[in-house]
Amino acid sequence: MSSGRISPPSLCEQVYSRLADEIVLGQLAPGTHLDEHAIANRCGVSRTPVREALKQLAATGLANYRPHRGSVVRSLTSADLDLMFEAIAELESSCARYAALRMTDAERNSLRSCYARGKQAAQDRDMELYDRINREFHALIFDGAHNPFLQETTGALRHRVMPFRRGQFVNHERFEQSLVEHSRVVNAILAGDPDAAEREMRSHLLSARTAAARLSSIGVSAAALPGL
Repeated sequence: MSSGRISPPSLCEQVYSRLADEIVLGQLAPGTHLDEHAIANRCGVSRTPVREALKQLAATGLANYRPHRGSVVRSLTSADLDLMFEAIAELESSCARYAALRMTDAERNSLRSCYARGKQAAQDRDMELYDRINREFHALIFDGAHNPFLQETTGALRHRVMPFRRGQFVNHERFEQSLVEHSRVVNAILAGDPDAAEREMRSHLLSARTAAARLSSIGVSAAALPGL
């Protein structure tokens, strides 16, 4: 985590991210059949990464797998989205609280470095890079809580929420707001203030929920989504 090197996404991850974006932003409607062959042709890849991507979509609750009939886009209501973000906000705010109390000096330096790289990516309007750094940022805080049970539970739910969190970054203004929120979280953790860290992380996640819900409701042009 502290090396500053982020591996490029695999073909499976690229296909998954593209399909997840299209589902979250309403471009693939609930009930849409996800045909492996058609997706492979559209993305310019073989069917193997598509098959793995569809498994990930099912694991994160964005698609339903039907034996002998393939995968279809799952229906997810705004109420479902609210409840998911409500839960992850509570879990991640607890991680931030404990990180403020338990992070080592090395972990604090890694968090500071990660924030700086995220700031540069935001200034460059590089959505793909910022998304990956954003995931690293939150993972560092999970690790810094030094509670494997909380880390495991939070990580599992975060995996389900991740496509909706990623979708918010097609709005460049959200880059700037997310960065401000990250700064507040970092400052609280580095200051060793658990109450502030918990409060700022909860506020950050609830802001992300609002941004994700807004994008899901209005949809975004496919041209705004990153290609493979």
